[in-house]
Amino acid sequence: MPLASLLEQSALRTPEQTALSCGDVHATYAELDARANRFAHALLERGLGAGERVALCLENTPEAVVSLFGAWKAGSAVVLLNPGTKPEKLGFLLEDSGARALVAAQRKLEQSEAVLQRAASLRERFAAEALPQGGSSAAPGRAIAEDELACLLYTSGSTGTPKGVMHSHRSLGSVTRSIAQYLGASSSDVVLSVLPLSFGYGLSQLLPTFLAGGRLVLERSFAFPQLTLQRLASERATGFAMVPTIASLLLQNDLSRFDLSALRYLTNAGAGIAPALLARLRTQFPAVSIFPMYGQTECIRASYLPPEEVERRPDSVGKGIPGQETWIVDERGERLGPGHTGELVVCGEHVMLGYWKQPEESARKLRPGQRPGQRALLTGDLFRVDEEGWYHFVARKDDIIKTRGEKVSPREVENVLLALEGVLGAAVVGVPDELLGQVVRAFVVKRADSGLDEKSVLRHCSRALEDFAVPKRVEFLDELPKTPNSKIDKQALLERIEAK
Repeated sequence: MPLASLLEQSALRTPEQTALSCGDVHATYAELDARANRFAHALLERGLGAGERVALCLENTPEAVVSLFGAWKAGSAVVLLNPGTKPEKLGFLLEDSGARALVAAQRKLEQSEAVLQRAASLRERFAAEALPQGGSSAAPGRAIAEDELACLLYTSGSTGTPKGVMHSHRSLGSVTRSIAQYLGASSSDVVLSVLPLSFGYGLSQLLPTFLAGGRLVLERSFAFPQLTLQRLASERATGFAMVPTIASLLLQNDLSRFDLSALRYLTNAGAGIAPALLARLRTQFPAVSIFPMYGQTECIRASYLPPEEVERRPDSVGKGIPGQETWIVDERGERLGPGHTGELVVCGEHVMLGYWKQPEESARKLRPGQRPGQRALLTGDLFRVDEEGWYHFVARKDDIIKTRGEKVSPREVENVLLALEGVLGAAVVGVPDELLGQVVRAFVVKRADSGLDEKSVLRHCSRALEDFAVPKRVEFLDELPKTPNSKIDKQALLERIEAK
């Protein structure tokens, strides 16, 4: 399914239905489709069609959606870049992707002028505030094969070197249909998203909503939680996507002040949600379906826990999404049964094509699937599977802390910390130690009136954890550093330790 058809088909079915709300701007499916067609023609007139890459470095705006679908209509692949990307890194990503065009805010273009001049492949620049408005509003009509490259999503590996995750129209279309199915997406849905469209989780708010013909409410950020809550109420939002940091900040507000009665579901991905935080969400949103989920940029989504199972197994991320297979393997690649811990393998049409210009890394992560058109992804994440087939996240293989000859899952320690009354946020890292290999270091955000200190936190951990897993030190912060995608930035925490 060519991704442009998500917009085109909804524009044919319900042309006057509002597709997108962003600030005071409201656009129907017909209006968005026409604008995307005009941009597609502008790209084609400049020779930016099949096989070309068009980079989008945009905040959550109507222009971002227009540019995205316009590039797909022209047959181009989009390179989705976070708008907060610094100029030097932007230059690297443009060079690495071989992008021939860049769409960004005028201010971003001006700030990045020096690096843009050095980007050898770059031929065209478009200011988001002045996208081409002339030309035909009819669809270009170019046939697009499902296995053509649709998008590059850059992610940093353990080395910090960005890797371009290649998704085809087929892979993104497959995961879009799956997500829409298990969420029960419909044309009456109003999905509010504060997640950047350059983030796989943000993109997966847009695509299933347009597939179902619903309405997407785009917010530029989650900088002011009360404004987001007001927006959820005023727009009568039925769906909202979170990561744990967003959930924690939401729960610090008096939710009774906001009419959230239209809310049908909440989702969590990007990082596992602690059972204690999940319990608080269930208390505050008793009539709302909560979907804990797991995914990676390389497959967008891999599992979800049905809302009816949340109370019984709050520490699980569920089972595989519709249309895929999952299993775990040991270090030799042999399949493991229930009760074991191993690396998760995800197999299906939604798995990436590979990493852009990194064939060796692609070969390390991918295996042939069991059926034509499928690929099996070695996720690098450790999971335990219980006797009923439910998956429980343990840790990223690279994040496991090895201390005193034992292995410690940071997630386990973080869950214990978050269960302590007065703790609002927690992150755990492994710090090199000459004698023990590594030691466990915890960073905690506490409620101002909690009275917590390092000793009380360590006593709590000692009651719940084995000796080797108890943090050696606890440092209190006003807030945990975040990545542009609102995940906890553990690399920044490690750099903080090194700087001392």
